Amino acid sequence: MSQAVELPKPGSPPSDAGGIPPEDLPKVYRAMLLARLMDERCLSLQRQGRIGFYVPLQGQEGAQVACAWALDPSDWLFPAYRELAVALVRGLPLVSLFDQFIGNAGDVLKGRQMPNHYGAREYRFVTASSPVGTQIIHAVGAAMAAQRKKERIVTVTFFGDGTTSSNDFHSGLNFAGVFQAPTIFFCQNNQWAISMPRERQTRSKTLAMKASAYGIEGVVVDGEDVHAVYRAVRDARRKAIAGGGPTLIEAQVYRLGPHSTSDDPKRYRTDAELAEWKARDSVGRVRQELLTSGGLTEESEAKLLESLRAEIAMALKEAEGTAPIDPSTLFDDVFERPTPRLDEERAEFSKFLTEGVLKP
Repeated sequence: MSQAVELPKPGSPPSDAGGIPPEDLPKVYRAMLLARLMDERCLSLQRQGRIGFYVPLQGQEGAQVACAWALDPSDWLFPAYRELAVALVRGLPLVSLFDQFIGNAGDVLKGRQMPNHYGAREYRFVTASSPVGTQIIHAVGAAMAAQRKKERIVTVTFFGDGTTSSNDFHSGLNFAGVFQAPTIFFCQNNQWAISMPRERQTRSKTLAMKASAYGIEGVVVDGEDVHAVYRAVRDARRKAIAGGGPTLIEAQVYRLGPHSTSDDPKRYRTDAELAEWKARDSVGRVRQELLTSGGLTEESEAKLLESLRAEIAMALKEAEGTAPIDPSTLFDDVFERPTPRLDEERAEFSKFLTEGVLKP
């Protein structure tokens, strides 16, 4: 059920037939640039000690933006920990992302997740989690619930090539196949599961072909081609809404940076490999398409970059100026209604914060 694709040669133009509408492409490019600039800023913030941890996405902006562009705001998203561009397209404010990275009083998660594990219910963007693959079965369960409630939505779960070796990947695909759940499994095959190369991850020719074992459709796309990704996700969504069941999409991309700020990719991959994939980068391909069509000029791009950098700087300044989290919030949300014992513990903790004394 999988269909293989040949990766494009450096400088190949995007295949825009039936892809992203031309009037949307400047907005798509803006979202891609915002994600890349935000990514660069967050990486430098971690190196400066201003945030504790970060997971870069450079090289995967096109696949993420195009995927999110093909969805409806009513669809529920179940990310891993590298979906910054998806979050930005969905509408998560920059300042709220910085609040979470820093862990200040503006963090809607109240500092209970490690940095870069953000979420926002109002944007239907479920909180990320570090364990690999857990979001997959959550997405399938949510899709089955929507199916029973006759809601015309899909759930989309994001993961990398390494996650296809996890138990939750196989359990999720099996349940989705049996119950024909309206789920899109969006695998960003970025060629490396931390330091594990894709060829050591599986003997399967493609990751998408694993869908066949569970009776669902598998599709491989060039993840650096925003039009190809958009078409694949759009078609998968239409099929799911019509009752045609789930789809596993393998978007072939490349992680240009480290797996996380705790990783050094120079220890396990070559400069030649990195250069080869940089030449296929989706940001450069969309830029060239817009320059050719007249939708972008070097002058307008310079103004756009200046504007985006200012937007990021303003959001960061606001987040860094926000007070730390009140420690007493650790008692919030334990129960819908606080118990008498919990109230006692809160009062005792409050006294400790002011006087430094705890009961024996």
